[in-house]
Amino acid sequence: MRFYLLGPLTVTVSGRALALGGAKQRVLLAHLLLNANRMVSPGQLIDILWAGEPPTSATANLQTYVWRLRRLLPEGAVLRTHGPGYSLVADPGDVDAHRFTRLVADAARVAKDGSPESALTLLAEAEALWRGDPLEDLPTAPAWDAELGRLVENRLAAVEERLALQVRLGRHDPAIAELTVLLAEHPYRERLWQQYLLALAGAGRRAEALRAYTTARERLVTELGVEPGPELRALQAAILTGEPLPGPASAPAGPSPLRQLPADLPDFTGREEYVRELAGLLGAGPAPVVLTGAPGTGKTALAMHVAHGLADRFPDGQLYVDLAGTGAPRDPAEVLADFLHALGVTGNTVPAGLGQRAALFRSRLAGRRMLLVLDDTATAAQVRPLLPADAGCAVLVTTRGRLPELAGAKHVELTVFGEREAAQLLAELAGADRVEGEPAEAAAIVRCCGYLPLAIRIAGARLAGRQAWSLRTLHDRLADESSRLSELRVGDLGVRPSFELSLRQLPPSARTAFGRSAVLGAQDFPSWVIDALLDRDGTHDVLDVLVDANLVSLVGQDSSGHPRYRLHDLLRCYATELLAQEPFAQRRETLARVLSVLLALAKTAAAGLPPAFGAMTGPALDVRAVPGRLPADPLAWFTAERKLLAAAVQLAADAGLDELAWQLTAAAVPFYDLRGAYDDWRRSHATALAAAEAAGNRRGAAVLCRGLGQVRLYHDEYAEATRDMRRSAELFAELGDVRGEALAVAGLGTVARVRDRPRDALGFYRRALAGLERADDRSGVAQMRNSIGSTYALLGSYAEAETWLRRARELAREIEDPHREAKVLTELGTLHRDTDRLPESLTCLRLALSILEGLDDERCSAYALLGIGQTLLAAGEPVQARGVCDRALRVFRETGNHQGETTGLALLEQAQRRRSPAAVRT
Repeated sequence: MRFYLLGPLTVTVSGRALALGGAKQRVLLAHLLLNANRMVSPGQLIDILWAGEPPTSATANLQTYVWRLRRLLPEGAVLRTHGPGYSLVADPGDVDAHRFTRLVADAARVAKDGSPESALTLLAEAEALWRGDPLEDLPTAPAWDAELGRLVENRLAAVEERLALQVRLGRHDPAIAELTVLLAEHPYRERLWQQYLLALAGAGRRAEALRAYTTARERLVTELGVEPGPELRALQAAILTGEPLPGPASAPAGPSPLRQLPADLPDFTGREEYVRELAGLLGAGPAPVVLTGAPGTGKTALAMHVAHGLADRFPDGQLYVDLAGTGAPRDPAEVLADFLHALGVTGNTVPAGLGQRAALFRSRLAGRRMLLVLDDTATAAQVRPLLPADAGCAVLVTTRGRLPELAGAKHVELTVFGEREAAQLLAELAGADRVEGEPAEAAAIVRCCGYLPLAIRIAGARLAGRQAWSLRTLHDRLADESSRLSELRVGDLGVRPSFELSLRQLPPSARTAFGRSAVLGAQDFPSWVIDALLDRDGTHDVLDVLVDANLVSLVGQDSSGHPRYRLHDLLRCYATELLAQEPFAQRRETLARVLSVLLALAKTAAAGLPPAFGAMTGPALDVRAVPGRLPADPLAWFTAERKLLAAAVQLAADAGLDELAWQLTAAAVPFYDLRGAYDDWRRSHATALAAAEAAGNRRGAAVLCRGLGQVRLYHDEYAEATRDMRRSAELFAELGDVRGEALAVAGLGTVARVRDRPRDALGFYRRALAGLERADDRSGVAQMRNSIGSTYALLGSYAEAETWLRRARELAREIEDPHREAKVLTELGTLHRDTDRLPESLTCLRLALSILEGLDDERCSAYALLGIGQTLLAAGEPVQARGVCDRALRVFRETGNHQGETTGLALLEQAQRRRSPAAVRT
């Protein structure tokens, strides 16, 4: 049985089309197919079937349609009932839309492997699945807009990639002919113009290519009011100067493989049998493979080595997480949120519950071939929600303890090294010549180490750092059995003496830094942390000593390109013992010093992000400068330090550093707002709020209540948002903080507005405006004028709305705040569109876009482009609307803005429906 959505709705059994009944029954089937293998509520189905105006008999009628559909569908497609809801269970391979996606992904992999001809064949097969517009024979349903828009967009993207491959292979003439037809329908799609220019230039028709660029620019500027993007401009410049042309994409578009694995050890040694066994087990389906063993046996190193070696087997990438089973075990719901973020699910589209997140995670992995590495697991309960259901995926779990209760798992127990492997690792670390020169002493050393990999690595590092030593020198230190257990214990967790032995060789500053590094817990950290631990600058030499001694590990680079370091769990435990020897006040001072530097960096980075209205970072602390480490790329810095910031809030709260706790989380709000990191926002605010309230810190509590109210508003928790905003306003009022109270009251206004109580919202906004005027917060005043104007527009009081919005713009210009002015212009553009003043709408939105592009604010620029597209669609220009929407969608995808992408795809679908009947189909 096959299902066809890419054209008229069709179902075939053995090649014979089924009669699907009347329109409503076909709409029901179509909606269930668009949501295949997911539960759909009766309310949603009723809205789809009766367009929001259901008859009194709607529920009974729906049940009848479901009953008929069950009788119609043969065995092989199961229409299940889930409580009150329904789901259509179907193999993704039986649905043409899913087959199309799989073929395009396969083409991407084949092209990446250097087989463009095979990729072209796969893309042609994918394009052949299309028989028209998706579900073109059914009445339109607004709820389908985004999904159908996504399908149409993916179809055009596949055509673009096929043409790119043709150009790459030198087949310029047929590509030029097809691109000419496509550009007639999509005259503003810049990627098509890029391929057209490349094809013309590749065919030796450079003059025509330059004329084509002129045509493209004239259309974009004259008809859309936007300049060509940087890629098209760079291509024109290359053709003009005769420089080598940028190569076309060598692989079809698709998500880049995720590569989250830490680096493989460059000196990984031995374990050949384990490598073969794990590689075989990981190719036998999704059942988890559990790698167990005592601490120090090298479970993580082996897991990383195997996972890197299997990269080709899992072309969609690897997901990695340290579950911190030996410390504070991570909540699987939190881990799922991180995985979903990596897979493109952001903001309030991440479900709240563990079960819902697990279900969405399994859905996102459907059809993919990925390897999951779950490192340092505590319990089976921590693993179960993270397991995929797809046979193309595999899971490798490392744990100190056995997990017999993990159903279906395959267990591999990792023991200590054999004699040959132990000697080989020692030779890798200390030098092969030295080991070959003293083979008996080398064998004695590894015997004293109990063949435990971690102990051998420490011994080898000592030898590598002491070239003047003979191997006999180290052997003599380990030879005395009465002291060996103190020097180097072999067994359960007994490697502490090895750490002590290595630590004795360090200079005092390195020993101090090592012990104090435990203040951050189980976190990766950047190099500046050592400066803060020792309260002095220029500690690179200390860090180098720690790295050379294998007491601190270099774990790779962060998204800012800076190295990251980490203590192994056992080393961290030992460092914690050393730290405990310092007085409590000194330990607390050390932690405060590190977190203060982190706060200074966070505030600096936040200042470089688009402002989040209502965000408050509190008074400046007495923090020393961090020369040379100020974030050059604020967004990349926050991305790199996201987990460290969250851990820092908890550490500050636990240490009674309530002022640092609330300021750290408040400083991250602009980042949380920009990236939709609502889980981090909520969790860190709740932690800091508890600390602030326990300490009687009313200002911190006021700021945090305001921030919690905002994130609850994003999650549609209106009652809780109202409670938090009111509490914030009360606390600020008690403190006599007029500005803070006004910002909290403004939040109450926003809650009222989204709850469709615009008159209540106006009352709050006017009260907030008065407070901000008293506080002389002119930027806040401009924002409130903007909010009041937008609210009047909701009430239909368009003249009043325009007055307020124009006053907001005037003030933004007075205070020289171009970002605020651009946001007001965007609202004015929307207002003009709603009042059918389309030329004025385009003028405002294009001016807003010009300002925002000058500020390099891609996110707000994309929203301005989306507004331009909506106005162009209202003006009866669906082709132009698609043109600007294409550019907005690219930004939404690059920034992970799922909500913006969904709105843009819905606009594309609406433009597709309203295009000219004479338009050529892609």
